[in-house]
Amino acid sequence: MKKQLKYRLVSKALFLSGALFLAGCVSIPESIQGTSATPVTNMNIVLTAPELYQGQEGRFGGRVIDVKNLPTSTRLEIAVMPLSKYDAAPELQQPSVGRLYANVMHFLDPSDYKNHYVTVVGTIKGVENGKVGEATYPFLELDVTGMKRWTLSQQVIMPAPVMSWGYGYYGDSPFWGYHYGYAGYPYGAGQIVPVLE
Repeated sequence: MKKQLKYRLVSKALFLSGALFLAGCVSIPESIQGTSATPVTNMNIVLTAPELYQGQEGRFGGRVIDVKNLPTSTRLEIAVMPLSKYDAAPELQQPSVGRLYANVMHFLDPSDYKNHYVTVVGTIKGVENGKVGEATYPFLELDVTGMKRWTLSQQVIMPAPVMSWGYGYYGDSPFWGYHYGYAGYPYGAGQIVPVLE
């Protein structure tokens, strides 16, 4: 009986420590956490009924298309993309879902932001009509309280090693058992994937 109770305590402790470890891996940077537990992140919902979301906190991100410096602030025009649920970075493989005017209450150098990826958090002001080329387009307007500029880098993803069961050769002597590719190395070329950090 004591052994069973000890086993339960150890398994609960392992489960709890594993859950805490995994919770630590999913972290949104402090600069874009915002003040509410669940800021609005779905731009399409906001655009269908902007008056319902005016004054609420929103978190959006994407690629900066244009930077306009005003006397006391900077306006970023962002092509909004869906955000990662893990770190709130824009998902690079996804298309744009709309446009956003992000009002930052200080000077930003256009060379540091234009064509870079950002995530912003702030208060939703409403919708303003703007231009994309010659077309009139609805832009969501946000007063920024926090921002993160992402760095675009590349990672190499190697294919998994191939494992088979059977008779084979390793060096000069035959053996029976598992085979892992060529001396344990994976078959095929690695894939280069862009990531935001």
